[in-house]
Amino acid sequence: MKTIDYTKPVRQSSKGVLVIFALNAYKFIRHFFVFFIAIGLTISKKESFKFLTVGTLITIGIIILLIILIVAVLRYLNFKFHLTSDEFHLSTGIINKDITIIPKSKIQNVYIKQNFIQQLINVVGLNIETAGDEKSEIHINALDKPTALRLKKELFNKIQTKDSDSQVDDSSTVFYRISTKRLILEGISQNHLRSFAIITSFVFGLYYEFRDYVKEQMLLERFKAMTHFDNDSFISVMITGVFMLLFALLLSLLFSIIKTFIINFSLEVLEHKKTIEINKGLFNKISLSLTPSRIQNIIIKTNRIKAYFGLYTLSVKQAMVHAKQQKNFVIVAMNKQQIEHLVKKLYKTYETISEVYKPQLYYKRILAYRMLIVIMILNVVTYMIFKTNFWLINIVLGLISVLYVNLKYKKAYYQIDADYLTVGRGFIDRVTEIFEIHKIQSIVIKQSIFQKRKQIASLEISTASEDVTIPYIKEDEAKRIYNFLLFKVESQDKDWM
Repeated sequence: MKTIDYTKPVRQSSKGVLVIFALNAYKFIRHFFVFFIAIGLTISKKESFKFLTVGTLITIGIIILLIILIVAVLRYLNFKFHLTSDEFHLSTGIINKDITIIPKSKIQNVYIKQNFIQQLINVVGLNIETAGDEKSEIHINALDKPTALRLKKELFNKIQTKDSDSQVDDSSTVFYRISTKRLILEGISQNHLRSFAIITSFVFGLYYEFRDYVKEQMLLERFKAMTHFDNDSFISVMITGVFMLLFALLLSLLFSIIKTFIINFSLEVLEHKKTIEINKGLFNKISLSLTPSRIQNIIIKTNRIKAYFGLYTLSVKQAMVHAKQQKNFVIVAMNKQQIEHLVKKLYKTYETISEVYKPQLYYKRILAYRMLIVIMILNVVTYMIFKTNFWLINIVLGLISVLYVNLKYKKAYYQIDADYLTVGRGFIDRVTEIFEIHKIQSIVIKQSIFQKRKQIASLEISTASEDVTIPYIKEDEAKRIYNFLLFKVESQDKDWM
């Protein structure tokens, strides 16, 4: 294969035209999908649109695709990049030309992606992530894989920084490869409340877009007749509610399993000498490297069901623009020993300490007040919908509130040593966040007038990627931690990224 000279401006693979065309077509359809359906429904009802024959609509569709294709060709021709010893240069634009220059020392990560279209035509995409603004995010849509790997190596190996961790390691061993069984168990043991919320939002979104059509077809009335929904019958309402809830939970379970399977298909972790590489994905394959010097914090998650199956999740946070990209830095379904090994790999001097500190009991009181407000709101909403005060629901809500308050307090803790801050939290999931102290960006003591009287305060600690709160501790303890963390940040001669 011919070696590419990256010191001169080069284009991506000619197959990039197809990738750009497919991506632009997908975006166009996604943005105007609802509009097209609404127009279609309008045309089917009004005779004034009879001039729009099938042939006319096909012609309009072809014209739109031709315009998208022309734009794709122009973007391909004007997309050129090259390297110098210290910088990455990119030229883009159709009418307005943009030139982006990124110092290699500012590059957070270079990772390889391969969506379904790229898999079909046998190319990969290469993304360059920085801690800068959105314009600093580079997406190269089509390279053959050997070229992409060589470019990735060029971007990392010549970085002129103090930290040799930026070097790309050629040798590697497979540290972890997920099995189908553990992948299914991971999907089953997910927090299905999140999936339930996504499905609910989707259903309400569809209803909002097509509510006029739903009313015209009397779909709601038909549904009520089928389920024998009677506002005056408490038993009928409860049976209907339970049936709908069970159906929604089943959908949430299937959604979680399918989503987990698609995102983490063929997940494997490769261990290099100084870095860790993650490969995963079904329709969107990704390959990325984790460099210890660029990590802002580590998050470990599990819950009762996951812990029973021996499943733990490791998430790594970096200073990035797009929150969506952070979801790729997740390794699921590992056991406890594997988690401990990777934490030690990424944070060499981290040691688990036995002594933990808890928030004051005042934290429980605050949680109870919050749940009381939620219960009041739910009662008002229930009355407005059913015109009946279902006081029995408060028994269930009361039990959930007691469980919530006790679990939130039980899982809340913090630990501090010379180099690391560890904070625990969670309700359903048990979440442990680990920060390197020298990468802390800001520390704020928060205290309301009510907390001032109780001599209680909270600490809000921020890094370049994550905020964490140590809630409701004694005021003098908050000030001591504040002064200690500030001293460590200012006295240590270490870079934050």
